[in-house]
Amino acid sequence: MDNKVSSVTKKIKSWKPNSWRFSPIKHVPEYPDQFALHLIEEKLHRYPPLVFAGETRKLKQQLAAAAQGKAFVLQGGPCAENFEEFTADIIRDLFRVILQMAIVLTFGVKVPVVKIGRIAGQFAKPRSSSHETKNGVSLLSYRGEIINGVEFTEASRMPDPERMEIAYFQSAGTLNLIRAFANGGYANLNEVHRWNLDFVKRLPLAKQYGLLSHRIDETLAFMKACGLTSQNTPQIHETDFYTSHEALLLPYEQALTRIDSTSGDWYDCSAHFLWIGDRTRQPDGAHVEFLRGVKNPIGIKVGPTAELNSLLELLKLLNPDNELGRISLISRMGSTKIKEYLPKIVQGVQKSGNIVTWLCDPMHGNTISTSNGIKTRSFDSILAEVIGFFDVMASVNAIPGGIHIEMTGTNVTECIGGAHHLKESDLGKRYQTFCDPRLNAEQSLEIAFLLADELTKRNFTTGS
Repeated sequence: MDNKVSSVTKKIKSWKPNSWRFSPIKHVPEYPDQFALHLIEEKLHRYPPLVFAGETRKLKQQLAAAAQGKAFVLQGGPCAENFEEFTADIIRDLFRVILQMAIVLTFGVKVPVVKIGRIAGQFAKPRSSSHETKNGVSLLSYRGEIINGVEFTEASRMPDPERMEIAYFQSAGTLNLIRAFANGGYANLNEVHRWNLDFVKRLPLAKQYGLLSHRIDETLAFMKACGLTSQNTPQIHETDFYTSHEALLLPYEQALTRIDSTSGDWYDCSAHFLWIGDRTRQPDGAHVEFLRGVKNPIGIKVGPTAELNSLLELLKLLNPDNELGRISLISRMGSTKIKEYLPKIVQGVQKSGNIVTWLCDPMHGNTISTSNGIKTRSFDSILAEVIGFFDVMASVNAIPGGIHIEMTGTNVTECIGGAHHLKESDLGKRYQTFCDPRLNAEQSLEIAFLLADELTKRNFTTGS
């Protein structure tokens, strides 16, 4: 054991931002013009950072609190951002729904909610196949806006490094607007609660959520009576909001990696929180090699194929000092598999002594295809996996740290079910995703209300 630890430590000391280039890599495109790629990487490296080391350290502290049951993480946003959807309304609507969910969940789990958006950088997606075939024509698969276009043409599907610069500027614009919303009064708790009251009135199941809304209303009124107002308490009218994405396109990530002037540590300044997908978590792979050297908090997706020994090896590589808040393990098992596969993983990690923040992604394990071949997800399956996650955590005496949802702030029709009972026949009305189906605004809020109601009935707190 000591030899293994010392070899890991030695390896970490030899890390450089480009050392990933000497490791085997998966799910990264081959650019036909390597010189153009090099020019874009150099240009991005000269640009200002998108996020700052101090912000990232603050998030790590909050994730550490979630690992101890003193906070709860709400991570949400689109499966993949789209260049055409770069509008103030779309950004505002997603931010707004996350705020609405957060205030409801805060009441349910009775601890602060850490808000992280899958936004301002979630432009790249892995693909199970390098090519896609339609009507006998085979072209490169769509890998996300930062790499190629969704249109099924040879020119559109060719990887274009200049897309990285577009992604950078759109991310900068998104972050600028989010910071203005977070600190400019838009996040006022009283306004957010008023939005939730309007939401409840529109639901067929209004009575089911009315009691919880009324109790939140009473809490806010009590705070006001105690003299806690937006004028004298900044926490009421502003909030912390962080960004995240899968660290998939490593040339982009390396180009935005910087040394923090105060600590001398390396940070990937493309986002506060970065995760490794279920398909790129090979211990000897390039994505693990890159992320082990930056100080950002890191997520690791854990699906039903995850092996405990491989996961423990990852934890040694990525967090040799067992730093609290550094690693979040994001369970994505599927509603029918979570109680079978997750307990063994959680117990193995506990036995190893590694301290992690456990999150639940109830989306990716519940993707199905309709009779017409349209990808969708069932609201009931998503909710069942979240409830199953909390059941598993309770059964092994582990702390559930939060949830990770693919969602949008608009009322698309991509997932079936929910209070309005969306059916397969409804999907064509507003099926707008270029990638995976997302919960719409009302379905996302409904998940928050149902979960808060469930946890309140259990007299649940994350630290119990």
